Amino acid sequence: MTSWLARYFKFDEHGTNLRTEMLAGATTFFTMAYILLVAPSILGETGMDLGSVFVATALSAAIGTFLMGVIANFPLALAPGMGLIAYFAFAVVLGMNVPWQQALGAVFLSGVIFFVLTVTKVREAIINAIPESLKYAVSAGIGLFIAFIGLKNAGIIIASEATFVTFNADLTKKPEVLLTLFGLVVTSVLLVRKVKGAIFIGMAVTAVTGMITGLVDVPSTIFAMPPSMAPTFLKMDVAGALDLGLMTIVFAFLFVDLFDNAGTLVAVANQAGLIKNNKLPRAGRALFTDSIATMLGAVFGTSTVTSYIESSAGVASGGRTGMTSVVTALLFAVSLFFFPLVETLASVAAITSPALIIVGVFMAANLRKIEWDKLSESIPAFLTIILMPLSFSIANGIAAGFVLYPLCMLVAGEGKRVHPIIYVLGVLFVMRFIFLGAI
Repeated sequence: MTSWLARYFKFDEHGTNLRTEMLAGATTFFTMAYILLVAPSILGETGMDLGSVFVATALSAAIGTFLMGVIANFPLALAPGMGLIAYFAFAVVLGMNVPWQQALGAVFLSGVIFFVLTVTKVREAIINAIPESLKYAVSAGIGLFIAFIGLKNAGIIIASEATFVTFNADLTKKPEVLLTLFGLVVTSVLLVRKVKGAIFIGMAVTAVTGMITGLVDVPSTIFAMPPSMAPTFLKMDVAGALDLGLMTIVFAFLFVDLFDNAGTLVAVANQAGLIKNNKLPRAGRALFTDSIATMLGAVFGTSTVTSYIESSAGVASGGRTGMTSVVTALLFAVSLFFFPLVETLASVAAITSPALIIVGVFMAANLRKIEWDKLSESIPAFLTIILMPLSFSIANGIAAGFVLYPLCMLVAGEGKRVHPIIYVLGVLFVMRFIFLGAI
């Protein structure tokens, strides 16, 4: 078996072995295992069944990551994306009062479109047409959006009639908020010390501390058979998602998935030394796998499945082939039997909020890549970033960026540098605002 795996995944060609790949796969899993707790916690607020969402999350991550390993032979892991989980729950379902079944239908449609774009290779033209500044702005804006949700859920930031939002003056009087701050400090210290799996370990330390202090219930059991997926399985409303008012939401899911995958794929592949002559072999297979995983996730009952930058932790541990992904996938499958633990902890904001805030920090790092001195680039980028948290909508930020970018470039006399696709998208978003209002 070992020799067969070595031949299939080409260990010798990539300078690796089975032991190294297994260690790398485990590292990747524990670095991103926080999603098993955070996804059910956030999506559960929409009325979706907690147990069903947990199974959908673990199963879509397991299948998507396994396919990435065996089809594309990349050390890349997939799971429901944090930013799109928050957008799905807080902006689309709770903010726009869209039934979660229709929101799942929008996710499924975005996966279908992604699949078609990948097969027809139109995907490459779209990715190449989108300006770098907007790609970075979208990622950074989602980071601010996620961090804002984490601060709000934790009770650190609260509503205010005078200033809309404000800092919680009674911070030290609320034990749950103090537990959140404790978790944030622990996670931050672990990250600064470059401890692998820092977010997951931080959540575990916070949970144990909460149990010791009586702020968190102690689970009666840890292991059990996975709960039923029936409450969300095949409950997506594709027909409802085809409504004109939801099509911008479909494209928001699609665009963010495009950005996440293109950026993550290149970043992880660069780190692993897989890019040859400025080209990434089997990139089409990787994106094909992602589109399949997104459609499966919607069928199971979870939001958009995408590539995780946490895969770089496995690469840093020596992972170079799809065997790393296979090991990560197997661990996601094993996690299906830990639902009693998730059921107890998912409703505790003090445990999940620090993860949201820290992931926001990672995503905001893209701010440094924007050309702030060039106003034709920085104005659209800034509006893209700031509108996401302030309007509580990723889609509004994307729309503003695609409207302002071609306009600013035309005024700057650089209109010829803008791809025709961007002009088309800009006009479509303007029409969307005029006829259907904000997103």
